Amino acid sequence: MKQAKISEAVVKRLPVYLQVLNELQFRDILTISSQALGMKLDLNPAQIRKDLAYFGEFGRKGIGYDVAYLSEKIREILKVDRKINVALVGAGNLGHALCNYNRYSKDSMKITAVFDTNPTKIDTKINHLLVLPITELKHKINEQDIKIGIITVPAPEAQKVANQFVEAGVKGILNFAPTVIRVPEEVRIHHADFTKELLSLAYYLHREGEESDESIVD
Repeated sequence: MKQAKISEAVVKRLPVYLQVLNELQFRDILTISSQALGMKLDLNPAQIRKDLAYFGEFGRKGIGYDVAYLSEKIREILKVDRKINVALVGAGNLGHALCNYNRYSKDSMKITAVFDTNPTKIDTKINHLLVLPITELKHKINEQDIKIGIITVPAPEAQKVANQFVEAGVKGILNFAPTVIRVPEEVRIHHADFTKELLSLAYYLHREGEESDESIVD
């Protein structure tokens, strides 16, 4: 693998490539060109080739990419070719939905521990996972060698949960709470903010209406 600084945009496109490759494997498609891959993703084929070239030479001239091989290599690049345990805090509706997806996902990254502070939820089960009290978080994270945490609690509680994750040794956090969370530099945090995405969609819908009005000539 080439020793080069990889931009966040490239890293975020790799899972998208992997999703398409998984779909192709399901359909028993053996090879795909960068042009065909670009059409599926609405991306410039040159961008796809450039992204993949950071990590090695995977394509063959005149043939394209071997779907199974490229899928395997991207999984290695993303470090999901091995089992990764994930902890989730917040056994509400969103937590349930994520655990339900987890049950049917074939990925090696799995939610293996769920926590909550609500006494009525503790000791209940989401699929096969027992909801544990938050007081057991540090012990369970150490026991299962968990490095990634998911936060699905209300916004006022999110920072407190993040602090507990950091103290327990988690190195990556996916935050679904609609609030900004502060963590040490060595901990990576991604925000999945539904409210922000909906607001931005509203803006673009409004812009489309304005552009349509502007195009009308008396």
